[in-house]
Amino acid sequence: MTDKDKNGETLSCMDNEYDSSILQLDQALDHILSSIQPLQSIEQVAIHRALDRVLAEDMTSPIDVPPYDNSAMDGYAVIHNDLPANGETQLKLTATIMAGAPYNEEIIPGHCARIMTGAKIPKGTDTVIMQEVVVAQGDSISIKTAHKLGENVRRAGEDIRKGALVLKQGRKITPADIGLLASLGVPEIKVYRRLRAAFFSTGDELKPLGSVLQDGQIYDSNRYTLFGMLTRLGADVLDMGAIPDDRNATQDAFNTAAANADVLITTGGVSVGEADFVKEVLEQQGKVKFWKLAIKPGKPLTFGKIDQCWFFGLPGNPVSAMVTFYQLVLPGLQKLSGQATLARTTVKIPCVSQLRKRPGRLEFQRGVMEKDAEGNLVVKSTGDQGSHVLSSMSKANCFIILPLECGNVEPGSEVEVQPFFGLV
Repeated sequence: MTDKDKNGETLSCMDNEYDSSILQLDQALDHILSSIQPLQSIEQVAIHRALDRVLAEDMTSPIDVPPYDNSAMDGYAVIHNDLPANGETQLKLTATIMAGAPYNEEIIPGHCARIMTGAKIPKGTDTVIMQEVVVAQGDSISIKTAHKLGENVRRAGEDIRKGALVLKQGRKITPADIGLLASLGVPEIKVYRRLRAAFFSTGDELKPLGSVLQDGQIYDSNRYTLFGMLTRLGADVLDMGAIPDDRNATQDAFNTAAANADVLITTGGVSVGEADFVKEVLEQQGKVKFWKLAIKPGKPLTFGKIDQCWFFGLPGNPVSAMVTFYQLVLPGLQKLSGQATLARTTVKIPCVSQLRKRPGRLEFQRGVMEKDAEGNLVVKSTGDQGSHVLSSMSKANCFIILPLECGNVEPGSEVEVQPFFGLV
């Protein structure tokens, strides 16, 4: 039995692990990323308000960092030629130099200056000897041999040269970036405006928190999960609630989202056999594709556009919704927000659990990455891997990625792991 989408493409209704009509994850991701173009709206913000914003222009340094030669530690600024090849020498102490209070006279041969960390190196000197290896005797010091030219001196521009590229367009600003910009004297930067993301759940069985569940009803968890993931991404969110299984209500929700958001994300109601009016409304109002993906969990996915609003329809099962969001929606939203494409962090480490898997689909099992008794990094399963078991995501700190052709995994086998900290 087959169905066709609005473009006449065949969709298989078989739930066969080897169904040739289903799409591989990389194919779906390539289609999403090639379709979406970044937002062009730019705004200027103070750097202390720029955390997690996406930089809209290349940043070059207006100054050298450090702006002058300075001391890397508390010690004595000396002329390297005065230092002995053998034995020790005595130098006359001329001045004491504090950070922020430069000494404007030149240090002449046979003399030195007491200097503090960060203080400007005085004229004539080229080396700083740490105070722990110097013997001070009144207004003179004694220094032994074996010191290199330029020792403990931080040169002007050693960290950053004036005009050097320091941050590239598309970078998501980190706390370190804010400090870097401050060190350059940059008070404001241009960033892309925040992404506006609308979302709602579908289904008569979904009830809001605080209500009393009747037989056959469940609390709507997906909306809260989406809220958390979108907020962590830095989007401005529009929570449209749970939409009942009603054609007019669904149509109104789509129209509202398309008029107010850059992207709409829904959960549930788009699999074959589910609520035909949802697919009908989508096909009438937008340009969408209904995909079956060769991943587990998360087989059904809808992607497209309603007017100028991008659309993602995720599976209704909670874990399926999260997996498809992290693997497909998140990269799309990162590109839409202007963020440069980031390589996903994965590592290969031993798995201490037995994992059950049938070949045929790329599988994302939930795991806990930790150190074993010998201090080696290992991963273990969170247990039940059902797509409805949201507690498995709460316990997990990583995905265990099992390739399409992979079967059961025995304890001690090496597996590919994707830490959650690399997903946002």
